[in-house]
Amino acid sequence: MKIIVVGAGMGGLCAGISLRQIGHDVEIFEKVREIRPVGAALSLWSNGVQCLAHLGLGPQVAALGGRMDRMAYLDGHDGTQMTGFGLTALYDRAGHRAYPVARAELQAMLMREFGPEHLHLGQELVAIEQTDAVVTARFADGSEARGDLLIGADGAHSAVRAHVLGRNLPRRYAGYVNWNGLIEADPAIAPADQWTTFVAEGKRASLMPVAGGRFYFFFDVPLPPGPAPGRESLRDDLKAHFAGWAPPVQALIDRIDPARTNRVEIRDIDPFDDWVRGRVALLGDAAHNTTPDLGQGGCMAMEDAVVLQMELRDRPDQPGAALTRYRDRRAPRTAALVQRARRRCDITHAKDPAATEDWYAELRREDGSRIIAGLRLTIEGSPLDEPAREI
Repeated sequence: MKIIVVGAGMGGLCAGISLRQIGHDVEIFEKVREIRPVGAALSLWSNGVQCLAHLGLGPQVAALGGRMDRMAYLDGHDGTQMTGFGLTALYDRAGHRAYPVARAELQAMLMREFGPEHLHLGQELVAIEQTDAVVTARFADGSEARGDLLIGADGAHSAVRAHVLGRNLPRRYAGYVNWNGLIEADPAIAPADQWTTFVAEGKRASLMPVAGGRFYFFFDVPLPPGPAPGRESLRDDLKAHFAGWAPPVQALIDRIDPARTNRVEIRDIDPFDDWVRGRVALLGDAAHNTTPDLGQGGCMAMEDAVVLQMELRDRPDQPGAALTRYRDRRAPRTAALVQRARRRCDITHAKDPAATEDWYAELRREDGSRIIAGLRLTIEGSPLDEPAREI
């Protein structure tokens, strides 16, 4: 079949790779003229890494990922450790490590694997038309592409989603602003093999190791939505938000490059299950836009790509049934994770200050077992945890 994929993010590229592996003719169309990934990095938990390994990309993602052997929470004010523990038992059970990765490097690797000759930049989707036999994508420059199926992997502001649903969905503000970027790893700030998070006041300052001796850092601050201040005040803004916090947090703020630091108001979309309309289906953030509080946005898109591959492989002569089955397998799991991320977001960011203080107290009593159990609950349930299915 000829398959059109709209969107060249992680989900669209993984979908393109997965569908070409089972013999389909796939072209990806992306509206931007130059790929500039949003966000400095992302956490690929074991389920996402498992999906990439299924696509034959295990060594590639391992080369891009940081070695994250431990996890620790520290008191943001005095820097004392609240809890710390190893992640080996989690990885052994899951069968794969977690890999924090620089987003630009992961996206570049996926583009190479897909094949840049089949990727068309500067193609903004303006309309979709479909009949019983064909789907046509029309672009702003007047060009068009025709195929047997169209996969909408065009992100949180998806134009394909509007076609599938017949309406635009509002994005819900989650209540906090996130700053993120990359710096050179420094053991004076945090161990180079540990995910380290400072917490207090419903705020977070966090560091994760990525390849190349770097940290991915992020700051979270509960704030009302509104226009972003200019980059020239970014460091001063963070200094004000984290005044009185521990020396490593101050050192981190001093180290960042404001010109290379992203500021994002965090939003999500209420779960819905109308992912398919005729020959068109949604994938990734277009289908299930979540807050990053479980680190599962990219992983969910990768799971989508694997399930889509499985269903189209198993039903080669029934594409409509394959898309329906894909939706039925994916919508419940992703909806549950969107809701779990919301609940975690509210606790972490002091929507109810008393609940957040209770969480801090729990962290001080934590030996790692409950946090590991929560991570397992998120990771397990991947489509590749089901009975083995060979390509």
